[in-house]
Amino acid sequence: MNDDIITPDQEFEQKLRPSRFEDFTGQEKIIERLELFVKAARQREDVLDHVLLSGPPGLGKTTLSYILADAMDVNIKCTSGPVVDKPSDLAGLLTSLERGDVLFIDEIHRMQRSVEEYLYSAMEDFVIDIVIDQGPNARSVRLNVQPFTLIGATTRAGMLSAPMRSRFGLVNRLDYYNAETLCTIIKRSARILGVEIEEAGAMEIASRSRGTPRIANNLLRRARDYAQVLADNIITAELADKALNLLDIDGDGLEEMDKRILSCIIEKFSGGPVGINSMSVSVGEESDTIEEVYEPYLIQEGYLQRTAQGRIATDRAYAKFGLVPPEK
Repeated sequence: MNDDIITPDQEFEQKLRPSRFEDFTGQEKIIERLELFVKAARQREDVLDHVLLSGPPGLGKTTLSYILADAMDVNIKCTSGPVVDKPSDLAGLLTSLERGDVLFIDEIHRMQRSVEEYLYSAMEDFVIDIVIDQGPNARSVRLNVQPFTLIGATTRAGMLSAPMRSRFGLVNRLDYYNAETLCTIIKRSARILGVEIEEAGAMEIASRSRGTPRIANNLLRRARDYAQVLADNIITAELADKALNLLDIDGDGLEEMDKRILSCIIEKFSGGPVGINSMSVSVGEESDTIEEVYEPYLIQEGYLQRTAQGRIATDRAYAKFGLVPPEK
């Protein structure tokens, strides 16, 4: 449930967001499992078990929550962990749900611990105990809620408390997509947007999308603008290359900040190890942003190692800049 004004980027994402399991590309094992559980719940006329979706940003956690609600033919209410900062906020959300409805909480690991504890009884027994007043006048009021499905999305599953994690019956981790799967997603998005794109052009964008559909769709959007202004509205491999070079995204999918991080470790800290705080100050970016946005892809692609002593640039990082790694 979100009454905020929808931004152009959100409208763009909603336009391209699949609404059924059949339209969702990738994550085959997870889709197979979820389809099975949905079918079983509907056959029993039961409520779907609570679902936890974890993984890096932009892989489809929110999309899957909408698909699950649609497949169960129920309503969905959306909120975010940091927004629900008081038990009364949670009580308002839960008491407004009808039987079987989905409550989607994005970034659930950022929910206040005091609020999270109120969810335990709601998830298990579908009741919530609210304390009214303070001191000698304090009293507890028990509110019954309709059986519901909680879908939690998190980019940092390790920050979830053990009691919260154990209450999810269905735990799924989404992984990065390969270039072939992203190519399929880009071609589908191009059809929806009415953009003509060649197979090679779609693959060029896919190979630079860091394994993330959200990034792939955003790059497609930029390539579309480039083709509209400087070409004949056809995205070829050459045009996609020029458009992405204009955005400082190289052939390996590295952005300017990625290269700045690697360059900082190599040149200023002799290849590492270097602590995240020192690196954050050096490149002028928040440490949380480096850890959550940039590091996962650099580690996955073998440019960076995260050790107990700090971050270390790998031989591939040196090769990226045409340098010879030091002897170990």
